[in-house]
Order: sequence, then C-alpha cells, then structure tokens
Amino acid sequence: MIARYTRQEMGRLWEPENRFQKWLDVEIAVCEAWAELGKIPKKSLELIRQKAGFDVTRIDEIEAVVRHDVIAFLTSVAEKVGPESRYIHKGLTSSDIVDTALSLLMKEAAGIIIKDIRKLMAVLRDQAFRYKDTACIGRSHGVHAEPMTFGLKFALWYEETKRDLERMERAKKTISTGKFSGAVGTFSNLPTEIEEKVCRKLGLKPEPVATQVVQRDRHAEYLTTLAIIAASVEKIAVEIRHLQRTEVLEAEEPFAKGQKGSSAMPHKRNPVGCENLSGLARVVRANAFASLENVALWHERDISHSSVERVIIPDSTILVDYMLSRLTGILEGLQVYPERMKENMGRSYGLYNSQNVLIRLTEKGLTREDAYSVVQKNAMMSWKKRKDFRSLLLKDPAVRKYLSAKEINAIFDLKHYFRNIDFIFERVFGGKHAKKGVISRAGDEI
Repeated sequence: MIARYTRQEMGRLWEPENRFQKWLDVEIAVCEAWAELGKIPKKSLELIRQKAGFDVTRIDEIEAVVRHDVIAFLTSVAEKVGPESRYIHKGLTSSDIVDTALSLLMKEAAGIIIKDIRKLMAVLRDQAFRYKDTACIGRSHGVHAEPMTFGLKFALWYEETKRDLERMERAKKTISTGKFSGAVGTFSNLPTEIEEKVCRKLGLKPEPVATQVVQRDRHAEYLTTLAIIAASVEKIAVEIRHLQRTEVLEAEEPFAKGQKGSSAMPHKRNPVGCENLSGLARVVRANAFASLENVALWHERDISHSSVERVIIPDSTILVDYMLSRLTGILEGLQVYPERMKENMGRSYGLYNSQNVLIRLTEKGLTREDAYSVVQKNAMMSWKKRKDFRSLLLKDPAVRKYLSAKEINAIFDLKHYFRNIDFIFERVFGGKHAKKGVISRAGDEI
C-alpha cells in the first residue's frame, strides 16, 4: 500500500514549501543577474537576500482574493522584503518563474529516479548471476517452448532497465531548460544576458525559442519516459504474478511474517505487491497521455496545461519512485523454487526437444515438411497419451530409420540449450562479466 511508503524524499520535493522556495531561488537568481548588469543596487540586492521569504498560509490567503498564485507569492515576499521588493520580478512574466522552477524540480526528481533505477539494476545483476545456471522451461503463449535458465530472465530485465536509465538521463537533460524572455518570449523588457546568466547559475540551458512558456514537448518526453519505466516495472511484475500461480509456482514474492492473504481463506499467499505495480503502471501511462495533450496550446500560450501538470508531474514522479523501490524489494526477497522448475519441465514429457529432433532429421536428408510431419505425429501422441516423447521416438521406425538410439538420447541433453549462456551474459554485463560500470545497491556506479 502506498500509505506504507517510507521514502519521503520525492514526496517532500513536491510540497508547497519546497515549490515556493524554488520560485524564490529563481527570483533571487534573476535579481543577482540584474545586479551584475548594474540595474539593481548592490545594497538592495543584499537586503533582498537577507529578507526574502514567504508564508504558505499567507500565500493561500492572498490567492483566495487575487486568484493568481504567482501574484500571491510575490505579495507575500514583498511583505517580508519591504520597499526593495520593487526589484523582484523585474521584466518577468509568471511563466519565467513557474516553468523554470518546475524544470528544477523535475530535474531533481529525475535524479532520484535515476538513483532508484541504479539500485534496481544492482539487484537484477545479482539475481541474474545467482540463477545463471538454474534450468527452467521457457514459455511462449504461456505454453512450454524450450529450456532456458532462470538467470536469463533477470539478465533480460537488467538490459531493459539499462535502457530505462538511458531514457531517464536523456529526459533529465531535456527538461533541464529554463526561460527568462518575458511575455511571449521576445525579451521585450529583459536583456538576453539575464537568461544566460540565470540559467547558468541554476544549472539549466535556455529555451532557444520559448514563446511565453517552456515548450511542453519537453514535459511530454519526460512523462512518457516515466510511462516506459512503469511499463518495464509492470513487465517484471506480470512475470512474477504468472510464476506465482499455483499451477506454476516457480517463484513468489516475499510473504512477511504475520502477513495474511485473504479474509476468507487462510492458505492464500497472493502476489499483491506485483498486482499493485501492474495497477499503478496504468496510472502513469494515463498521465503520460495527458502530457501529450498539453503540447498543443493556443498561440503563444494558454494555461490549459497548468492544472494538468499540477497533478500528473508530482503524481508520476512519486509513483515511479515508489514502484521502483517496491519492485527492488520484491526482487531482492524473491522466493525461487528450482525443484519446482525441474518438476514443471517434466510436465511436457520432453516435448521441448521437438525442434532439435526436427533439425537432426533434416540433417539426415529428410525434407523439412516430411521431418515436421514425423515429429509432430509423435508430439501429438505424447500429449494425448501422456507418454514420454523420447520413448515414442525410439519406437518409431520412421525416426529410427535416420537416428540411432544414441543420437536420440544426445538430443535430449539439456547442455545443448545452455551452451551459449555465457555468451549472452558477456553481451549484457561485459566481457568475462566485467564489473566495470556495475551499480551498487546504494544506487551508485562503482
């Protein structure tokens, strides 16, 4: 449950106190830039730095009257600063402050999510190597296909999460954009140097053409990136949910001491954590759709995007932060049952070797069509009569005409399926499973 979420860093980021502080930081940075140009007396700048502050309750009171959050904020600041407040917000429009501060908040949120992804990658890597040689059945359409190893699942998730990391880093770079070009973005009351100076101070890049707002395709890229990350989380969660089904039961999410799965059935151990993640991914995807709707605004701006962003940006960053943290915990404590995997492999009577039999028959001179027909006939008989596939092949004259008992038995050796696992791991983790660039559990690269 989200109510039990104890990681508060992301939540605090979006509290009104912090949001208004970012506005104030931006306003003071602009005053400093004006002072560098000799347009604000140094004494006045020092007074602004000393006295500038705000009161959230007071802002709410003023906004209830003026119906404009930035004016309410500036009024509250002016009450703290006094006459020198005439220099604050000089030449600016509201979006200069709001959009630039939002970029700072989103950049900071991206940093938290990037650290979350790195922590997840560390767990995925550990589990990939732990189960690198643990045999299990691979499935397509939910049906037994061919053998693989359980570690390959984690290696695949690691590789996808690595792409999520790259996407989030790109989105962070894209959103690290500020704007101080005034109404409709023409610099009518601001020298261009102000934007350059302030963005540099804040660690942002200027929006090349801003209109009155930072362009919302940037925010859409950020939100769609969060949606892709959420989709990756859901992908892993759905696999665990399938693996935890009673009929499969090859792995299950942690079940805490004292935890209960059902109000009616005491035996239940449900994958509720992964189900939560599947549900929350839907919310993040819906928010991404809303961000795409925000790209098209009337002329140089309207504020139809504003009300949407007040919901979708804090919510999506908080949700993805939570989802990554929860998934990391689930995977760290995942209960894995190799004996059950072995048992499940036997449920298809060795039929997962059918492709190898087909290939060997074609190598002996049969056409693919004839070989397929011979193998499928035995495979269908194996299913129908619940007979061991190898035994049926050994008794079939059409097969024995081309393959000896020794050759048939060799086909059923599991080593055949695992001979290139090291090759795959080297592609994912580096030559000889290099540790360079490995992510620690703390989320740092080592």
